[in-house]
Amino acid sequence: MNRIALLALLALVMAACSSTVGDAGPLPITSPAVVEGTSPTSSAPSALPVVSGTPPSTAPASPPPSAPTSSASLSPSAPGSTDLVIYLLLGQRLVPVQRQVPATLGVARAAMTALLAGPTPLEGSGPSALSTLIPAETQLLDIAVSNGIAVVDLTGPFESGGGSTSMFGRLAQVVYTLTQFPTVTGVTFRLDGQPVMTFSGEGIVLTGPSVRADYHDFLPAIFVDSPAWGGTLPNPARVTGIANVFEAQFAAEVVASDGTVLGQQTVSASCGTGCWGTFDVTIPYRVNRAQPGWVTVYDLSARDGTRENVGSYPVTLTPGG
Repeated sequence: MNRIALLALLALVMAACSSTVGDAGPLPITSPAVVEGTSPTSSAPSALPVVSGTPPSTAPASPPPSAPTSSASLSPSAPGSTDLVIYLLLGQRLVPVQRQVPATLGVARAAMTALLAGPTPLEGSGPSALSTLIPAETQLLDIAVSNGIAVVDLTGPFESGGGSTSMFGRLAQVVYTLTQFPTVTGVTFRLDGQPVMTFSGEGIVLTGPSVRADYHDFLPAIFVDSPAWGGTLPNPARVTGIANVFEAQFAAEVVASDGTVLGQQTVSASCGTGCWGTFDVTIPYRVNRAQPGWVTVYDLSARDGTRENVGSYPVTLTPGG
């Protein structure tokens, strides 16, 4: 092969390789065939999960190998510890976030204490930063659970600030955090020891216990409640939550940090297109060591087959038993 031909061949190889590299961005657009079979390795979740209802609009890219995870996700529960979740916000949508606390029987109090502490510095930074709407000055005065109802007493700063979104959002964070426990079905609020009937200057009426369904507006269309953001993913993976998508159909994937799709399932929620349905799906996957990865969910646009309602949680992948 002469020198000119060799240089031309090298140029073609370099051009082909460069087409797979890009800046971190939303999930790639794919065809409906992705739901049916194995995705190509370029179908990687973004380092910036997309808020429900917003289809990706920029070039595909793989998440960084250093995908953000909480320290609790790096290993299974340590002896003498308790795993629980708190609910923070990604944009304006709730997301369950892994926490590991010293072993305790008072899990409701431990969960509230962790919630009031807010996101860690790592979780609160970067393009996919998590946030809280609960004012930093808020303190927990007391909490008690009776007949399925948690009564939580917080200090006055809990209702400081303004805006209905902020007020409803902080109530949602507390309600979802406490109702993760099977013994709690609803939450009533007290401020500085006094029962709350009307919350904040926004005039939010709280005449009865608040339940999860009161705050569905703060959920993405496909809400993964387990695994939690930053949690350890069992093998095979079990993914549960609720969804409100067209014909109740969507896809769930387990993805390695380099973008390789390790496992995928088509999911059918119990209800869809205007109603919230539950889902519980198991996804086999294979890795030979614990490593960062992602759980990604999405559905496909009825208009053009592109991905929409995309969400990705960073998790720690684990070898099978």
